Amino acid sequence: MEFDDLSQSGIRRIADFSPYLDQLAGLAQEMGLRQRSNLVHLEGDLHKHWSLGQNNILSWTPLDDQILILVVPHYAIAEYTSPQKDSKKAQISAHFITELISGERQLSLTQMQKVARLLDVEPVHLKLRQPLTGHPTETKIIEKMIRRYGINYIASRAVTLFDIVGFSLLTPFEQMTQLNSLSYSLNSAHAKMLEQDVGINFARSSSGDGFYVWNRDDGLEANVNLYHFMHIVLADNAIARGKTTSRAVPQLRACFHVGACYEFHQAEGLNPTMHDFIVGDVTIELARMIDAALPGQILVGDFMADVSTEHIDPVQTQANLDAVMFLQRAQGNLSKLSGLELSGERVTAIKCYLTGEDMGGGQFNIRRLHIKDKHGLSRVAYNAKVNIYRETAQPILLGIEDKKLLMAVEPA
Repeated sequence: MEFDDLSQSGIRRIADFSPYLDQLAGLAQEMGLRQRSNLVHLEGDLHKHWSLGQNNILSWTPLDDQILILVVPHYAIAEYTSPQKDSKKAQISAHFITELISGERQLSLTQMQKVARLLDVEPVHLKLRQPLTGHPTETKIIEKMIRRYGINYIASRAVTLFDIVGFSLLTPFEQMTQLNSLSYSLNSAHAKMLEQDVGINFARSSSGDGFYVWNRDDGLEANVNLYHFMHIVLADNAIARGKTTSRAVPQLRACFHVGACYEFHQAEGLNPTMHDFIVGDVTIELARMIDAALPGQILVGDFMADVSTEHIDPVQTQANLDAVMFLQRAQGNLSKLSGLELSGERVTAIKCYLTGEDMGGGQFNIRRLHIKDKHGLSRVAYNAKVNIYRETAQPILLGIEDKKLLMAVEPA
C-alpha cells in the first residue's frame, strides 16, 4: 500500500486532520487506515480550494470515487442576496442562502445540480483515492471539514457573556491574571459538569473584557445545560474571590440569551482554526445588555428558544419557549447536578429564578427591565438569581436582589 501522506507536507496535513478524529474519538477508532488516508487527502484538496480564506465551500455530494463541492468567493454570499445593478430585486432570496448554510451540508446529486445552476457556478470535482464508504463517522468528519471551510448559520443558539467589571481600569498584569482566573473557572465548571455526566461541548471567544461562551451541541437540553454551566462558572468565581485578598480574581457580571448567529473559522497562519467564532443577533444583544448590567448581576434576555425538534410534553404544543418558561425548564432540570461538589462541599439544592416584586403571600411577579443602549435602541431583559445550597458551608448567592436594581423597570 502507498501512503504518500507520510511526506513532510503529508505529516502536517495529518496533524491538521487529527483534531477531527479527536472530536469523534470513540467513533474514529472504527475507521481503517485507508479511510483515514482518504480523508487526509480530501482535507488537502479542500484546503487548496479554500485558498487562505478567499473562498467559501458551501456544500458537498459523493459521486463514485469523487466528491463534488460548491466553491464561491467569500464575498459572493452577500452579493447573491443583494439587489442587482439593473434590478431592484435580489438575485437569490436570503432565505435560500440561509437554508444552504444551515444544518447538514451534504446534498443529493440532483440538489447539487439545481443549486449550482441557481448560483451560476460549476461544481468542483475532487478525486478521491477510493470511494467513500458512507460510514456515519466518515460522513460526520466530512461535514466538519466542509463547515471549517465555510460559514454556518444557526437560527437558535444559547450564548452567555461573562464580563470582568472594571477591566479597563486594571493594569495589564491584573488584566492577564483576571482573564486567566476566569478561564480557569470555565475549565473547572466544565470538568464538574462532566463528572455529573452532563454533556456540554463548550466553545468560547474573547470579548476583550471577558468571554462569549456557547454550547456547540444544538437543542433545548444543550441550551439549558449552558445556563447551568453559567452559574457553576459564577459559583467557582465567587468561591475564589472569597479566598483571595488580591485583585487576581475578577468580579463578574453575566448575560444569557438565545438567538441567531453565524459561525466561522478564522484563518490562523495558512489554515483555518479548529476553533469556531460566532457573530450575529445573539452576540449583539448580549453586548448591549452587558453595558447595562450592574457588578455581580445576571441578566437574561427576552428570547424565544426553538424546541420544534425536541421531544417535549404533549401539553406543550408551541414550537418555542420564552425566557420565563425556559427558566422553569432549567429549574426542573437541576436534578442532574445532584451530588455536585463546590470547594469540597456537596451541593444539596440549587434554585434559579427570575426576580420581581413581592406581591405578598409568598408570591412574586417577574419584572421586565427596559434597557436603552447608546444607539437609543430599547430591549427587554430579566434579572436572574441563582442560590446554591451546600451541606455545611454557607450558600452561594449569585446575582443581585430585585430591590437593589437601579434601572427603570416595569412590572410584567
